[in-house]
Parts: sequence; C-alpha cells; structure tokens
Amino acid sequence: MTQQSPAQQPDAEEKSNKQLKKERRRTPPPDPEPVGPLVDAHTHLAACGGRDPESVKQILDHAEAVGVHAVVTVADDMVDARWAVDAAHWDHRAYAAVALHPTHAHQLDDAAKAELEQMLGDPRVVSVGETGLDYYWPGKSDDCATLPQQHEAFAWHIDLAKRVGKPLMIHNREADRDLLDVLEREGSPETVIMHCFSGDEKVAAECVERGYLLSFAGTVSFRSSTTLQAAARLVPDHLLLIETDAPFLTPHPYRGQPNQSYVLPYTARALAEVRGCPPERLARFVTENAIRAYGLDLR
Repeated sequence: MTQQSPAQQPDAEEKSNKQLKKERRRTPPPDPEPVGPLVDAHTHLAACGGRDPESVKQILDHAEAVGVHAVVTVADDMVDARWAVDAAHWDHRAYAAVALHPTHAHQLDDAAKAELEQMLGDPRVVSVGETGLDYYWPGKSDDCATLPQQHEAFAWHIDLAKRVGKPLMIHNREADRDLLDVLEREGSPETVIMHCFSGDEKVAAECVERGYLLSFAGTVSFRSSTTLQAAARLVPDHLLLIETDAPFLTPHPYRGQPNQSYVLPYTARALAEVRGCPPERLARFVTENAIRAYGLDLR
C-alpha cells in the first residue's frame, strides 16, 4: 500500500469546516422574538413544503407562534397557482396571489388566461401576482420568456388587475425604467405592490410619488445593502410592507439558511432599525397596510 504524504492527505479541519457550513445551510433559523401581529405579504408555501393541508398547517402554526397571523402565498406558474388557491382554502391564515411570473410569460395562452380569471373570482385570491419584468434570466435560461413575451404578458396582467379590482403584485429584476414606463403607459391599478423591492432611492421616490406600496424582504438586513436601506428610509409608513419571499432571502444573520414565514420578525426588526423606529410600531403599521391593501379578513 502506498502511503500518502502529508501534502496528499485530506485536511481534517478543512473538511470539518466545509461540513459545518453545509449543515448550517440546512439548519432553519431559531424562532425569533415576536414584535407584534404581522402579515407575510409574499411567500411561496408550496416551495416551503406546503403542498397538502397538514404541511400548510404546520408552516402556519409555526408562523403564528411568533406573531405572523396571515400570509399571502404567491404563484409562479399555473401549477403553483392551483396550489396557492388550494392552500388558501385549506387554512384561513393563507391567502393566494395568482399570475404567471415574467419568466413564464410565454405560457400565457388562452387557457391560462381563462383559468387565472376564474381563480381571481375567488375571495381567497387577493392579488394578481407575481407579474412584471425580469431582465436577468433571458439569455441565461433556455426556458425563459423573451422580453417581448414578458411585456405582452405584463400588460395583460395589469389590465386583469384593473378589471377584477385586486392589487397588482410586481416582480422586477433589473428592469426598473422599463417596468415603470409600462405601468405608466398601461395605467396602474388602484393598488400596486412592489414585491421584494430592490431599487435605489430614485426608483423608490418615483414609486412613492405614484402611491405604490414597497415590500421589503430579508435583503434589507444584509450588511452590503446600503443602497436598499437608503431607499427604505424614504418610504412613508402607509406605503410599507414586509415579506419573507420564502424559501428565499433569509435575513441576516441567517442568510443562506432555510426561510419560512416564522422568520419574518427578524426582517421587521432589521427594517425598524434601518428606519429608526421601534419594531413594535413598525409591526403595527405594516400589518395595517397589508390588511388594507389585500382586503384581508383576519379572524
């Protein structure tokens, strides 16, 4: 047997560190201290494992235990849309938003349009979303809608939101100017929610001027997010929402770990610190905003 030299032998400490990092990525954050009643303005229950009544109940029981009393679960495609509507009927703490994500815009055929319109007649479906523009994925994914397809689908969803009288939930990735121009050209519905806002102060100021709600996720807590934090400071209280976008965007110091709605109080505290206000006060007005914007009937 050939014996390995010390240089060839695995570094036990390095292997251990890698293993620890891998385990950390799989470990959910600890339960946060509640800050008051909250609404998760945007999550994905199915992607968090909530694909049947019992698993949805478990996720929402966990969230309610730390003060998150309701969630809006959001669709990316038609399969997700059906799951979201089902979840909203499985548990009174879940509400649904349905649309085709801009990367799936090429799937918006007549059958999908008819089904989405039917879903939006359901009182448990409280928003058209998420829709908008995504300039990041075209060219990186073979299964991504083209920009013309995205623009056409976005315009259709804007019209749909106006026809059904429900909020429009916006996905925007690297498309600030074009997205705002489409909304201006088509005419915004009464309520527009900029999901997981990621813009700078200039974009935030224009959204505020138009009366759009800006929803902040765990990214606002990241140490590197100084531009986003500056934008968060200028949003008036009555136009502010918070969300998890779970299972993505877990807030600091748990970035990269699994996210669920129960993690929302961490983001509430981080955003309150950025804005210089008590977290309990922020929790109060963001919850009032979510109830008003979505027309929630919380028990």
